[in-house]
Amino acid sequence: MLKAIILEDEEDSRKLLTGFLKDYFPQINLLAAVDNVKAAVDAINTFHPDVVFMDIQLRGETSFDLIDKIGEINFEIIFTTAYDSFMLRAIKLSAIDYLLKPINAPDLKTAIEKVEKKINREMFNKSLEVLMNNFRSNHNDHKIAISSSDGFIFEKISNIIYLKSDGAYTYFFLKCNEKIVTSKNIHEYEDLLADHNFFRIHKSYIINMGEILKYVRGEGGYVIMSNNAAIDVSRRRKDDFLKMLNKA
Repeated sequence: MLKAIILEDEEDSRKLLTGFLKDYFPQINLLAAVDNVKAAVDAINTFHPDVVFMDIQLRGETSFDLIDKIGEINFEIIFTTAYDSFMLRAIKLSAIDYLLKPINAPDLKTAIEKVEKKINREMFNKSLEVLMNNFRSNHNDHKIAISSSDGFIFEKISNIIYLKSDGAYTYFFLKCNEKIVTSKNIHEYEDLLADHNFFRIHKSYIINMGEILKYVRGEGGYVIMSNNAAIDVSRRRKDDFLKMLNKA
C-alpha cells in the first residue's frame, strides 16, 4: 500500500479528497489529513509517506513553505489547487501531478497511477541491485527480484530454466514445472543474467545454458531444455551461441 498524507486547509475539500481515497483507492493508506504547514511537517516526519497531496494556498502560508522546511523531498507530490498560475512552479519542483479543484475521481486515479508506476520502478531497480550484490559471494544462493502484481518474488537464479517474452510480459519457466509472469520486458533481465550463464538465443528467449539437454543443428537450430521445451536459436545469434556452448 501507498502511505499518504493530505495537506488541505479547506474542510470541504479535505473531506472530499479523503472520501475519494477511502472509497475508490484501497491501495492508499491515508495516515493524516492536516490543515497547516506545521502539522504537515510533523506528519511527514512521523509517517514517512510515499505521497503527499498538497493544497498550495494555505492560511497565510503556501505548500512551498512546507517544502522549504522539509528540505530533502523523499516522497511524491500531487498538488491540489484552484489556481493554475502555480503550475509552472509545481512542475519545476517535479511534482508528479497537478490537480485543479474541484477534484474528480478519474483525474485522481491518473495521478495515483503515476505515483505507483514511479515507486514500483524505483523499488524494482533497487531490489535487483541489492539482490545481485548480496548474493554475489555464493553462486548457489544468487537470487533475482521478479516484479509481480503485488510486490516482488525472490527466486534462485539456479531454478530458472528459461525466460520467454510475450508482448509486454515475460514468463519465467522454473524447475518443478513452475512459472512466474511479470509485466517487465525481457530486455530488463538480459544483462542481469548474463554473468550467470544465461544467453539470449532468440529475441523472445533467454535460456540457462546449464539447463540444455540437447542442441539440434539446422539453419539456426534449436535446443531441448531440461523441461523438454524445444526453443529455436535465431540465425543471427547462432555463432555466438555455439561459441558460448563450446565454453561450457
